[in-house]
Amino acid sequence: MAFNDISLNGKPLTIHRAITQPLFKEKTVLVTDTWEYVDLWLKRARKNNARFFWEQAQSFYEATQGLDATAAPLTAYYCFLNATKALLIAKGVQASDAHGVTGHTVAGPSSLSNEKVKFKPGGVLAALCTHLGETSNDDVYTLRDVLYNLPYIHRAFDITFSASAEIFMPISSPQIVRSTSNHQAWFIGEFREKYANQHSINKLPADFEQEHGDPERFLFRFRPRFNWRPNDRSRSLERYRNYHRRLRKHLYYIYGPQRLWYLKRGGNVGGLIQRASLTLTFAAMHKLSELSRYTPDKLARHLDCQHNWLLSEFIQTAPSQFIDEISSELTGREFMIPGRASRK
Repeated sequence: MAFNDISLNGKPLTIHRAITQPLFKEKTVLVTDTWEYVDLWLKRARKNNARFFWEQAQSFYEATQGLDATAAPLTAYYCFLNATKALLIAKGVQASDAHGVTGHTVAGPSSLSNEKVKFKPGGVLAALCTHLGETSNDDVYTLRDVLYNLPYIHRAFDITFSASAEIFMPISSPQIVRSTSNHQAWFIGEFREKYANQHSINKLPADFEQEHGDPERFLFRFRPRFNWRPNDRSRSLERYRNYHRRLRKHLYYIYGPQRLWYLKRGGNVGGLIQRASLTLTFAAMHKLSELSRYTPDKLARHLDCQHNWLLSEFIQTAPSQFIDEISSELTGREFMIPGRASRK
């Protein structure tokens, strides 16, 4: 089916980092970090209770930077907990004081598969799950599988566990297009370089298929459609917001100086977890914080195993990724590092 780009404010309509309330018309905010921007946003919105937790989250974030890997998970987790509370309060989402996540360790060697994480039906994590459209019903995962499903450490995971299937495929040119013959609109993305082949198409999730509308490019598309009417932008955008929320269940990004988007593969692959990066990151850091607080000797043994680099990458990288995602969910805006900062 032939299609054309959809333009919004002079730019192609595309996907957004925020899942719940993306502001598609707004410009990207260029900032070295989002702490001050979000603080001022909460102040303008008179969200004083949320602002208190945001300030607490920043304090824990800054404390984390000076700690070693055996202590950092504890302050990093409380950064995540308070930032999530700020989000929930600002959005009017009710949550109990419970953390909403727990875990235990199976007897045996120091293995990520022996560390279990449980999503509880109540508490802060459960409320975050509900806000993002997920369930939280005592689901139990291994820490290994939780880390497997995080795109920003996927390269470290692949190197650590080389026998595991690659589950994140980089995509370029993500955008929304419209049929030339009717008002149907849909998402397309492009596989490039080593991913531009039938093997990538075979790994598409069930709701995706190859797009044949442009024979010069190796495209794929989201099967569902929505109605886009240029003369009714307001309602068309609202339809796209609903569509976008379904679409984002399959698409993940990595925070950094460039826009890096990934499609999570489908198919019969062990260890796949259909959850957002935010909820998985929260749960994984909680598990490590438990080890840091109650059994630091076990955490130290993990950091001496073959997966030590993977854990170190997660502990170092997760805070900036998590805060960027929370900041987008809070404000509806996207944030990028200014060019002057990324060159340092």
